[in-house]
Amino acid sequence: MGNNLKCGILAGISLLLCMASCKEKPKAQAEDSVKIETPEGVGFISIFDGTSLTGWEGDPTYWRAENNTLIGEITPETLLQSNTFLIWQGGELKDFELKTEFRISENGNSGINYRSELLDTIPFALRGYQADMDGKNTYTGQNYEERKRTTLAYRGEKAAITAQKDPDVPGSLRANVEKNAWLGREVLASLGNSDTLRTQIKDGDWNECHLIIQGNRLQHFINGVLMSEVIDNDTINRKSSGLLGLQAHRGPPMKVEFRNILLKEL
Repeated sequence: MGNNLKCGILAGISLLLCMASCKEKPKAQAEDSVKIETPEGVGFISIFDGTSLTGWEGDPTYWRAENNTLIGEITPETLLQSNTFLIWQGGELKDFELKTEFRISENGNSGINYRSELLDTIPFALRGYQADMDGKNTYTGQNYEERKRTTLAYRGEKAAITAQKDPDVPGSLRANVEKNAWLGREVLASLGNSDTLRTQIKDGDWNECHLIIQGNRLQHFINGVLMSEVIDNDTINRKSSGLLGLQAHRGPPMKVEFRNILLKEL
């Protein structure tokens, strides 16, 4: 075969390869152009600046900001007689999502209160719904109503809440609590065994708490797992809006830390 013919064949092959390559590129570019990544935190705002307690109110004996972390700490010298809260000053929340990471010492007891009201008899005290958490992870994930109806849903429960039996009888609110749980509870479904769900919570390490609070449906997630859900049909005692706060619980010395506190109003 002559050199001229060889060169012609090679040139033709090169042209065909180039044309095939050119056809592939627009397809790849088109695929890239329609791929949309939705950020997990879209719509959320940070409500902690990482360096100070600006925007929050509480007793500085127990609360401080340090290394992008909000810290609540009780020492042997500062033991509490009553639970104390660090209260967000952004106003009352109705429907919202909250995401934060928390870490708590082994003897610690804490929680995130929401749709709560401020007591006028005890400084920095709140009354209302609470996403419970503790260092031994006995209660972490459940829904406990501080200074009111007590346990509404244990970890692993989807529960419907009904009103007290006789709202006109003085003291009937407390009369409808037995063994630290509200009697007007109906477990609608199981979200899983409490001990099995506990294995999804890390001891002594950072965990994510995600609250989805909308209407009368209150959902508590830990590390992406639904731990409890309350459908509050108690029109007498339920709250549709209120304050947000972080708890330091009375008892032995303890430390609780929060970081990356993100809020989205719905």
